[in-house]
Amino acid sequence: MDSLLRTADAALRTLFATPRASQACPTLAGQPTELSETEKAQSGALMRVNHVGEVCAQALYTAQAFATRNEALRAHFTRASLEETDHLAWTEQRLQELGQRKSLLNPLWYGAAFGLGLIAGRLGDPISLGFVVETENQVEAHLDSHLTLLPANDHASRAIVAQMKDDEARHALDAQKAGAVELPAPVKTLMTIAAKVMTTVAHRI
Repeated sequence: MDSLLRTADAALRTLFATPRASQACPTLAGQPTELSETEKAQSGALMRVNHVGEVCAQALYTAQAFATRNEALRAHFTRASLEETDHLAWTEQRLQELGQRKSLLNPLWYGAAFGLGLIAGRLGDPISLGFVVETENQVEAHLDSHLTLLPANDHASRAIVAQMKDDEARHALDAQKAGAVELPAPVKTLMTIAAKVMTTVAHRI
């Protein structure tokens, strides 16, 4: 029952509470950001997608922590979720600064990601960790593409995305060290397609 209550609390906090970061938001000292309205809209759409990714990360790690019976692995997933909370807070803060909104479909994204995390967790710890590795690898590549797509003078968003990219790479490496197995190619392909649908819709809605 305690585990179920913690899981429900995590969902409510992610979707309806203002996240609080444990680390200061990354900045590029001496490089102020000045954007036109068009550039703000462009950055806002990209940061909305990144915020959705962090909503999904919270759901995935929470579901995997709920599913595993390994206390050490549950602590691993919980720790990763707490680190991802920084990303959630940074992207939400940046959206507010840009005058842009979060995705209207965040409850849907959370539910879908939680379901995937729960399935991965029920398939066993090595597969669950393999799911983390593949997810983080795809997120890292996605963030790298955003460093190209963001306006060149949006130094604030660029600093956040760069730090997130480094953190996701570390999360993938941590999962590998914890005993992840490589997922089959068809599963990776399905994950790529699902991520493409999410990013395309979240860019607009």
